[in-house]
Amino acid sequence: MLHIDLNCDLGEGIGNEEALLTNISSANIACGYHAGNTTEMERMVDFCIKYGVAIGAHPSFADKENFGRTEMQLPLNEIYSLVINQLQLLDTIVKIKRVKLHHVKAHGALYNMAARQKDIATIIAKAVKDFDASLIYYGLSGSIMIDMAKQEGLYTANEVFADRTYQPDGTLTSRTLANALISDTASAIKQVQQIINEKSVTAFNGAIVPIQADTVCIHGDGAQAVEFAQELHNNLTSAGIIIKKITH
Repeated sequence: MLHIDLNCDLGEGIGNEEALLTNISSANIACGYHAGNTTEMERMVDFCIKYGVAIGAHPSFADKENFGRTEMQLPLNEIYSLVINQLQLLDTIVKIKRVKLHHVKAHGALYNMAARQKDIATIIAKAVKDFDASLIYYGLSGSIMIDMAKQEGLYTANEVFADRTYQPDGTLTSRTLANALISDTASAIKQVQQIINEKSVTAFNGAIVPIQADTVCIHGDGAQAVEFAQELHNNLTSAGIIIKKITH
């Protein structure tokens, strides 16, 4: 039986989180550096407990002004510290609630840089391992993020995107380009179906690219985010695909 994890970035001040949580299996909670605060983190953890959704940390550069989407050139020890600090912020809340962190997924520019730069991928993986080696590491499918996390001995989850287009080499199309996002719900669902059923994705130029998917990211900040999440959830379950969180 086919199964897939659906993840979504939450706690970013959008306001649609509870509706999204009924359609996903894991949540990446902003830890205050690009969005969110302690109150918002507590609220997201409570929602995750209520709906049985896996709780993940979503660390980023300290960049609320640009929503964590601006690349920063920082010393590796600073990147290590900012990841550890954000994990600690969310973990403190999680422990008070008597539950446990499940995974880590970097956000925005930090994620994108780690997907192509070995040193950044390595230092993030090292920070996650040093904090809690049992955490599952979410990284761009087939990227150096996954390779470095595996080298650190972490359990990894290859992440794909429902609403992003792909390049022929399997990387995501840059958000700076006009064709980076898939705005049509039917097209996004078709892409997810192909990824799960055929283990491939059609690049923007028509090339068929092999791809591994353990988790599919749904963006929660789109105008139709809730409707899309519901349609994708319903479509997958109707096709007999089980939506569930990743386990070791």
